Amino acid sequence: MAVVTGDLDLRKLRYFVALAESLNFGRAADELHIAQPVLSRQIRVLESELGARLFDRDSRGTTLTEAGEQLLESGKSILAAATALQLRLSALAAPVRSLTVAVMPGLLATAAATAFESAHPSCRIVVRRVGWEDQLEVVRNGTADIAYARDPEPDDDLEVVPLLHEGRDVVLPLGHDLAACTQITPEDLRDVLLLQDVAVAPEWHSAATAKMRREAARVAHAATVEEKLELVASGRGFVILPRSTTAAYRRPDVVIVPAAGFAPSRVGLVTRRSINDPVRDAFIRTALEHADRSLSS
Repeated sequence: MAVVTGDLDLRKLRYFVALAESLNFGRAADELHIAQPVLSRQIRVLESELGARLFDRDSRGTTLTEAGEQLLESGKSILAAATALQLRLSALAAPVRSLTVAVMPGLLATAAATAFESAHPSCRIVVRRVGWEDQLEVVRNGTADIAYARDPEPDDDLEVVPLLHEGRDVVLPLGHDLAACTQITPEDLRDVLLLQDVAVAPEWHSAATAKMRREAARVAHAATVEEKLELVASGRGFVILPRSTTAAYRRPDVVIVPAAGFAPSRVGLVTRRSINDPVRDAFIRTALEHADRSLSS
């Protein structure tokens, strides 16, 4: 092995450990929330910096070299020690560290916040309620460190850690012909107007009549859940919402029926890619452990 003259990059080491444990570039890239070509490139750079080949790749798959096995043995300890050191230094620098967590209606951060504060006495979790229109913006502008967001999409600025999936409900006006159904499919709604962005229910758009699709294109979309329910109550059409949202919002002039044939709603934890924060990352691990307690019933 060549003599290493540079510093060991902890990010590349994390990439290496993820790949070394799975021995599959696709799975490791998914776990790291990066593209597979990025992972391949970073591994090549690490091998160049260390002056040693870490993996053997052939038609049968990927295996660790002897140097790779040695680095894996030490690498996990190095990463654990680095994380622990960052947490200790953060605690010393700020005896009480505040972490702001934004949550959408129907989502709960209480269980994760309680467990995290118990394990990290120097940290305090501040929970902030947000809506559809600002669930990602609060992370972009730094007013929240993490957001429990609905159907978020990652981009160059934002990273998304999947938390859970949940079913959705159709919300109809009181007395609607479909109100007595035990479940409602996109085909059942082909003649009913969707009062929100059709992107949230492409299944309806495929089943809807041409007339309904034209009308949906002209609808002014409500920004908040309250506004959506107000439109439904007026008898103009329907909306489809995550089940925990309908549990959090009840009113006597609408009917809630389980949706069938629609993709489930995705909930993810959204953070800024460019910010390295071990305290935030530790909270995310706690949130994942309490994912089953993140929905209002």
